Amino acid sequence: MVLSKTSICAFGWKAQDFALRGVDGKTYTLAEVRGPKGTLVVFICNHCPYVRAVISRLVAEAKALREIDIGTIAIMPNDTETYREDSFDNMKAFAAKHGFTFPYVIDETQEVARAYGAQCTPDFFGFNAHDDLQYRGRLDASRTTLVANARRDLFEAMKQVSETGRGPEEQLPSMGCSIKWRG
Repeated sequence: MVLSKTSICAFGWKAQDFALRGVDGKTYTLAEVRGPKGTLVVFICNHCPYVRAVISRLVAEAKALREIDIGTIAIMPNDTETYREDSFDNMKAFAAKHGFTFPYVIDETQEVARAYGAQCTPDFFGFNAHDDLQYRGRLDASRTTLVANARRDLFEAMKQVSETGRGPEEQLPSMGCSIKWRG
């Protein structure tokens, strides 16, 4: 496990389109997951201890975001040949176990992760209704252990985006396992 931090938010950077296969057998594009007031694109995987620590909170936050018209998609970017825990079959089991209510898709070519500049899992990209990047921070203060009653950084930032179209100027970077790139 290599600890990695995300970059500073590049406000206004446009969301990149994609067409990725979901664990439900459907193919998802940005247009299909976009919410009326914004979109959260999050890169996660099944085996990362940072993701495992917060996955129940992430599922709850995605549900809360849907209620304020923010769509969510989770993308698994890792090399599944080297990291079998992240295989498509294991993604299906992970999503079912944790009750995902949003698409969980695989980036088999890793082109989407590269286009977004994803660096770690979890890595959060929060966009406004015009697909402008407004949040590149953390879920909350949790790392490999869930922090009880932590400030809801992601939710509060995306709530602000849904209300104003702009994210907070001050953002704390997400931390997690580095993305497992192919060869």
